Amino acid sequence: MTRFTQAELEAARDRLVPDVVADGLRVLFCGINPGLMTAATGHHFARPGNRFWPALHRSGFTPRLLRPSEQRELLSYGLGITNVVARATARADELSAEEYREGGRLLTLKVARLRPQWLAVVGVTAYRAAFDDRKARVGPQARTIGDTRVWVLPNPSGLNAHWTPATLAEEFGRLREAAAGR
Repeated sequence: MTRFTQAELEAARDRLVPDVVADGLRVLFCGINPGLMTAATGHHFARPGNRFWPALHRSGFTPRLLRPSEQRELLSYGLGITNVVARATARADELSAEEYREGGRLLTLKVARLRPQWLAVVGVTAYRAAFDDRKARVGPQARTIGDTRVWVLPNPSGLNAHWTPATLAEEFGRLREAAAGR
């Protein structure tokens, strides 16, 4: 993996990272916003220590552990990735409440256009802020966007240590089973 200097990472601030999307996906995963490593590489969940890719594999969504640079392969499994807020920051707490609300509005429009079976927001705090739902918990939500069901997953960041790799994979697996109609 390419190593970046702090200056190179800072230069990635506010960059946009293209979505990995298509019409009619089984699951559209939605991160909070790109981190600086993601923006520097152009690959979602690129920071070493982020547990998104291992959770995706351990839960059975992918037959092998994908590297962030292989993100486009997700489309072959009916999966995609977007973000609540498009601009890259070092930390999610750099985002304003207005950015979250506007991100939720734009995400709703994107989901209505793409029509995935499930929208999986990765991070309950981001979901609460984007959709003004202070009582949301990890798991399936009552909210739908058209025919798209909504699931909130735990944030796979290494900073969210009370979710272990095993419990992350278990929660991702619950979504996988729901998406498979089980």
